[in-house]
Amino acid sequence: MTVLAGVPLSVLDLASVYEGMTHAEALAQTIETARLADDLGYRRFWVAEHHGMPAVASSAPAVLIGAIAAATSRIRVGSGGVMLPNHSSMVIAEQFGTLVALHGDRIDLGLGRAPGTDQLTASILRRNLATETVDDFPNQVIELLAFFGTIPPLENGLGAQPAAVPGLGDSPELWLLGSSGFSARLAGMLGLPFAFAHHFAGGDNTPVAFQLYREAFEPSVVLREPHSMVAIATIVGDTNADARRLALPNGLYFSRLRSGARPGRIPTLAEAEAHDWTEAERQFVEQRNAGQAVGDLDHVTARIEDLVEDTGADEVIVVPQGPSLETKLRTLRDVAPR
Repeated sequence: MTVLAGVPLSVLDLASVYEGMTHAEALAQTIETARLADDLGYRRFWVAEHHGMPAVASSAPAVLIGAIAAATSRIRVGSGGVMLPNHSSMVIAEQFGTLVALHGDRIDLGLGRAPGTDQLTASILRRNLATETVDDFPNQVIELLAFFGTIPPLENGLGAQPAAVPGLGDSPELWLLGSSGFSARLAGMLGLPFAFAHHFAGGDNTPVAFQLYREAFEPSVVLREPHSMVAIATIVGDTNADARRLALPNGLYFSRLRSGARPGRIPTLAEAEAHDWTEAERQFVEQRNAGQAVGDLDHVTARIEDLVEDTGADEVIVVPQGPSLETKLRTLRDVAPR
């Protein structure tokens, strides 16, 4: 075994768009990655909703999930996640109910609270400039559960009239995603599975979120006991130094975002190697890599095992990164379930 026995492994793919690449090429690479994950025995393959970001081509997760599910045969396919405040709950119920009707019990619906974009783009998506309140997202999740028929219709009738068709009786496996204590507590209170985005929000708060989830958990019609998953960015190289070199493009991309620069595509390896790195940028990338699984196979395995031990997560979702499709596929092959 390359990781802890009994801990299922899954894949989160960001449909990354590198300099010089078309959107069609990026999406084709995501589907090729999903086919390999299916063949290798990974449990799930998720894509994430982002908008207005030139480096990410998964702005329409339901459409992409349908293409991936059609191109694979066994693996569960879903969202990590759909940013629910960007949408009507009924629309998401219809979209994912349709996916379930087409592909059966292979569809996951991971829900996020963040917009997955900047505030201007979010206001355009939502067609209003109103400020979101702390109650909006929990209420929307409850509405969605009613539209799927997972819980009875609400007092205002939502879930029965109008009915989501497909949707009612066609529920996917529903998860709450998060990078904070708010999402962890909400997942626990609603009795839903919880996935934590350690791949971009890693740090001392990661184990705390899992503890909060378990402390808040209330049994529900969905789950009798807590069930959780943790995401970790992963690159396997021939050596630790080689993996850190392969991580340079993503490191430079996130360093630029952190500095407030306008989002662009992910730089090539040549561009990242030629970049005049500041000391602050180097420290940021080193710190980021240290919290993820970037190294040779032994180091990557140890990092995943440590993260599972620290969090008590029931599943791991690896986020394969690197400057080329070959790097990502190599990582999935090396880390694959045995």
